[in-house]
Amino acid sequence: MKYCNSQLWNFRMIFKQFFDKSTSTFTYLVGSRLNRDTLIIDPVLENVREYINFIQSNNLNLLYVLDTHIHADHITGMSALNEHFDCEMLMGKETLAEGLTRKLDHNQKLNLGDLILQTLYTPGHTSDSYCFLIADKIFTGDTLLIGETGRTDFQNGSSVAAYNSLFDVLLKLPDATVVYPGHDYNGRYKSTIGKEKKSNPRLQVNSQSEYVHIMNNLSLSHPEKMDESIMRNLKLGKRVN
Repeated sequence: MKYCNSQLWNFRMIFKQFFDKSTSTFTYLVGSRLNRDTLIIDPVLENVREYINFIQSNNLNLLYVLDTHIHADHITGMSALNEHFDCEMLMGKETLAEGLTRKLDHNQKLNLGDLILQTLYTPGHTSDSYCFLIADKIFTGDTLLIGETGRTDFQNGSSVAAYNSLFDVLLKLPDATVVYPGHDYNGRYKSTIGKEKKSNPRLQVNSQSEYVHIMNNLSLSHPEKMDESIMRNLKLGKRVN
C-alpha cells in the first residue's frame, strides 16, 4: 500500500491526510460538513502553504490546530497557521510549550460542527503525548504506529507509561476503530485497533516488564533535527533568537 494524500468527504466529515516525505510525518485535517468548521492535527511547518491552499479552495473555517506532543523530528506549523487564520493552538496540559491559546485535559471534548473530538492522555513516547478520537477514528501521534509503537528514550519518555497508555487506553477502544498514526516508514497510512492487537509485534507481550525490556533495547539513533525541532516546538514553531 503506497502513501497517499487521502481525502474523504462523507455526509458528516471532511477528512484529508497529508504526508511529509522528508520526515515521514502525517498531518490530518478534519472538518464538519454541517458548517465547514475544521481542525488540523500535527502540521509540519514546511507544508503550511499546502494546508492553507486546501482550506481556502474548499471554503473551510479553521478553528483549531493541535499537536499530539512536542515533536523531535520536524518543526510544527502551529504558529504559522495561527498567524494566517487566527485559529486556536491547543495541546495537552502536560506540555511545556509556551504561547498556546489553551491547554487540554484528559477526556476533554471539543465541538466541531456536529463532530466531537475527545482527548486521551497517553504518555510514554513523551510525557505530554495525547491521542485524539473523532467518531471512529483515533489519531495516535507517536503513541501507536502501524506495526510499531513510539520510542520512549527521550523527552521524558517512559516505557512503563507507554505500556499503560497502550493497554489501558488505546487497546480498549473498539476493534473497528481506525488508527491514523503520526508517522509511517513503510508505505502504510492507516490500520485498526483490531489489526494492531493481532499483528503489531510490540503488542504481543504477556506483561509490562516484557514490553519495557523490548523498548529499552531498541538502540535507535536520535532524529536528525532533534535539537532544533524541540527548541522551536517549545515556541510553537517560532524561531528562537
